[in-house]
Amino acid sequence: MGKPSRERALPENEAKAVARNLRISPQKLNLVAGLIRGKPVEQALADLEFSRKRISDDVRKCLMSAIANAENNHQLSIDQLIVAEAYVGKNLIMKRFHARGRGRSSVVMKPFSQITVVVREVEEEELENSRKRGNGGKVKKAAAKSRSEEAAVEAD
Repeated sequence: MGKPSRERALPENEAKAVARNLRISPQKLNLVAGLIRGKPVEQALADLEFSRKRISDDVRKCLMSAIANAENNHQLSIDQLIVAEAYVGKNLIMKRFHARGRGRSSVVMKPFSQITVVVREVEEEELENSRKRGNGGKVKKAAAKSRSEEAAVEAD
């Protein structure tokens, strides 16, 4: 008997992983998430491996979890995965107090955040285009541009 299965929120060619309760501010975590957005997964893993940011190890674990979800749960090919989305959200904030002069105090906010990584399986030509650009961003625009160039060549 058990719960009825819920419909999948993502398309068939995507998988995601979420890392919650990371002890860093969302603004700092978003800098690391920006490093991997739109890149092929092997390049994103290499960038996180050699990043000097403290939180990059946790982001790397989350990315590896998304890759494992894609391979094991959704039977996607690892070689054709890119990081489609990497977005950051706020989580709880611990409020602490710091003693100041003349019997006063000030509040110290210790924020937590969470990161969601979505990987997508793309076609081989889109993957090559993202590798050539280096930054990997705007995969959809590059694919649309190459299709329009092909249409122009066929029209001639």
